[in-house]
Amino acid sequence: MNADSKKKTLQQRASYVGALAAASVPLWSPNPYIVHLATLIAVYWILISGLNLVVGFMGLLSIGHVGLLAIGAYGFAILAGTLGWDPLLTLPVVGVVGGVCGFLLGLPALRLPGFYFAMATLAFSLMVGEFTLAQSGLTGGGAGIAAPLFEAPFDTPNAFYWLAVGVAALVTWMTWNVSRMMWGRGMIALRDSEVAGASVGVPMYRIRLTVFTFSGVTAGVGGALFASLQSYITPETFVFELGLFFFICIVIGGRGSILGPLMGTIVLTALPELVAPLARFGQLFYGVLLLGVVLLLPEGLGQLPSLLHLKRHKAAHVHEPLIPNLDVLKAAIRAGREA
Repeated sequence: MNADSKKKTLQQRASYVGALAAASVPLWSPNPYIVHLATLIAVYWILISGLNLVVGFMGLLSIGHVGLLAIGAYGFAILAGTLGWDPLLTLPVVGVVGGVCGFLLGLPALRLPGFYFAMATLAFSLMVGEFTLAQSGLTGGGAGIAAPLFEAPFDTPNAFYWLAVGVAALVTWMTWNVSRMMWGRGMIALRDSEVAGASVGVPMYRIRLTVFTFSGVTAGVGGALFASLQSYITPETFVFELGLFFFICIVIGGRGSILGPLMGTIVLTALPELVAPLARFGQLFYGVLLLGVVLLLPEGLGQLPSLLHLKRHKAAHVHEPLIPNLDVLKAAIRAGREA
């Protein structure tokens, strides 16, 4: 078995263990808040998994996906709360709304070079924030708006957690299929060299627009689940720092992989709880973690399991140094001379 096969096998085993652990959180968790935190991680991952295709696989600096998250959240609160739609049926609707908004944003923005594309996505998120403030009759303005809970059988914290994990697993499966097939290779080719990718016939603009639209769908669905989890949303909920958080999760996790950004999402979401007694140093811990990963693991946290496996593999195959037996050597030389 070569190194690539061993790496894939290790990633598959880690995925199975992680999926089993995620599915069983409500069964072994002694604290309901742990279930809430795990649900938040699943909701964040729904958005980040789609954003990972844009940032990690295509190399585009999108820092305004929090605007698409807000559209999904407010869309869910208005349709399921104000208009009384069924929350479960509203979920795919706001996903379509997020995809349409991602498509309309990507039409002009994806024609811009890297830095200007990032500024366009940031401007979009700011526009969404100003719109939610101005349309007080629709969104509640600065006071915010209540978001309904899901109906049975997803009306309990544990059941809602399994709903979020189920959606996250579906989205992860979709992004994994995209990344390992022709589209994934095309995205990586364009990320590494646009000229080389275009020269071999990769449709650059169409791939980028399609993937960005898909990331809008995941952001819309994630926003709906986020609104229901929070039960009440305001414009201050969707600040620039949250969009930057999504971007950093991918940077810390490592580009060009699925497992790495997932690990980054789990670590960065759980970090405030791990350092809760030192809450005032929260930004310091974020900075130290980011700097440490960049310096020690340039390819991200997703590289860590492979490095540990490689280190253990080398340690298990260390050979003892060969020490020649001089007496036997002398006897062989003497026998040769006598012959």
